[in-house]
Amino acid sequence: MDRIRIGVIGCGGMAGAHASRFEQVRDKIVVTAVVDIVKERAEALANILDSKPIVATDYHDILKYVDAVLIVLPHHLHCEVTLECLDAGKHVLVEKPMANTPEECIKMIKKQRETGLTLMVAYCMRYHPLICEMKRLVDEKVYGDIFQMSIWTEQLTIYPEGHWARSSKLLGGGQLFSHGCHYIDLLLWFLGKPLRGCHIGTNRCTPWMEREGTSNVTIEFENGILGYHFGTWGARGSRLKYSFHAHCEGGMLEVSREKGQLILHHSASVHQSGFITSGQGEKVLMEVQDAKPTAEEMKHFVDCIVNGKTPLTDAVSSLEGLRIIWKLYEAEEQHKLADLRGLGLGTEKI
Repeated sequence: MDRIRIGVIGCGGMAGAHASRFEQVRDKIVVTAVVDIVKERAEALANILDSKPIVATDYHDILKYVDAVLIVLPHHLHCEVTLECLDAGKHVLVEKPMANTPEECIKMIKKQRETGLTLMVAYCMRYHPLICEMKRLVDEKVYGDIFQMSIWTEQLTIYPEGHWARSSKLLGGGQLFSHGCHYIDLLLWFLGKPLRGCHIGTNRCTPWMEREGTSNVTIEFENGILGYHFGTWGARGSRLKYSFHAHCEGGMLEVSREKGQLILHHSASVHQSGFITSGQGEKVLMEVQDAKPTAEEMKHFVDCIVNGKTPLTDAVSSLEGLRIIWKLYEAEEQHKLADLRGLGLGTEKI
C-alpha cells in the first residue's frame, strides 16, 4: 500500500522529540501536515521534516490530508481531539497519559470500538529494546525469580509562568500522573496484578508545580514481588538519571539509559557485619547506543494500522494503569494504603 499520511497535532517541545521517530519509518509513512495554535511552532517542525508538510493552526483543516494523527497536546485536550479524529476516520496515536479522567478514557475506548480504527497510547518505554530484553529475561526466569523492580527517573523540568502543565487540573495531577504513568505501566507489564500500594509526593523545591514535582510509589503484587518508582522534576544533579533495576535470585539486571546498556550484576558476597565484602561481577548483556523507542513505537503503530492488530499499548491497558494512579492519589489524601485488588492490566470491562 501507499505510505500512510501522518498529521502531527501539537508542535511544542514533545513534537520536536517525536520528529526523530519518523526517520526510521520513511518507507511506510509520510508527514503531510503539522498543526499548532502558534503558527511559528508548526513552521519550525515543518522546516526540519523533509516531507515539507502543510502548516495549519486548526487541526480540522488538515484532516482531509492525513490517514492518521499523532496527538501531542496538553493532556486536557486529548479526549476531545481524539474523538473528533476517530469520527473523521483517522487512526490515532495519542501521547500519554491518555486523558485526565476515567470518563474521558472510556469515551475514547468506545469511539475506537465504534469506528474500528487504531487507537494507541504513546507509552514508548515498552518499545525500548533494552527494556524489552530485560522483560524477556525476567519472564523466562533466566536469572531465577524476580523479587523487586525499582525504577528511577530523575530530571529537571521547570515550566515557565503561565504554562498549562503548572495546573494540576490541566495536567491531570502532578509528576506521577504526567510522567510516572510510563513507569506504573512498566511495573504492571513486568510484575502482574497489584495488591496494595502507596504514593507520597511533594512539590518541595519544585514550587512551579501545583501538585507533586517529586513522587515515590511502592506497590506490592499478588506474587509477592515489590515494585518501586522514584520520579522527580527537581533534580539539579543525578547519578542514576534513568535506571531500571530487576533484582532476581541469580543477580540484578540493570538498564541504564545513560550508558545504553543492559547489565547483569552478579556473584555479590553475602553481607557480614563488620567485614569488608569483595566486589561483584558485572556483565554487559546488551548494548544499544542512542536507542529510539519512539521510532519502534511508530513502527508498531503503522503495523497495527496495516494489519489490523491491537496495539501493545492500547487504550484499555492505558486506562487500567491510570486507575492505579487515581487509587494511589485517593489513598494518599486519606493517609491510607491503596487497595489495588481487582486492578491492573487485563481487568477493565467496558
